[in-house]
Amino acid sequence: MRRETAYKLAGRKHGAHLNHAGAGIAKTREICFKAYPEGQIYQARRSLAALRGVQVEPGRHELALVVRYSVLDYTLELLEEALVNAGFQLDRPLLVRLHRALIYYVEDTQVHNLRSPERLIKQSHEVYINAYAAHPHGDRDDTPPDLREFK
Repeated sequence: MRRETAYKLAGRKHGAHLNHAGAGIAKTREICFKAYPEGQIYQARRSLAALRGVQVEPGRHELALVVRYSVLDYTLELLEEALVNAGFQLDRPLLVRLHRALIYYVEDTQVHNLRSPERLIKQSHEVYINAYAAHPHGDRDDTPPDLREFK
């Protein structure tokens, strides 16, 4: 039985209207830039602030920006990739790259889990009840009569 059929038989409704309260979808991340070219931090701040749903603040030091966003709209990987494609130089020492790789994986997994339908755990028996009721059943034997009384 296909998963979609099981969800339909159990009466589950899935879609973008689901409430994700408490799912930790609001993210706050810091993006660090290289010192050259000068003035790129201000241009990057304006570029990121122009995106709907993204809030930008100065970071802990002058070459960093703190970005707040919803993981359903953006991911850190998407934001950093857009900055690099626009010509901004990001500071990426080895430890930062490892940390970013972990963040990329976690956010990608979270987005995948939030967008996938709920699993049928508590109502799985209803799926089989409804599937059984939909099929013809009863006391009948499809075996030919001459083979039923084989001696």
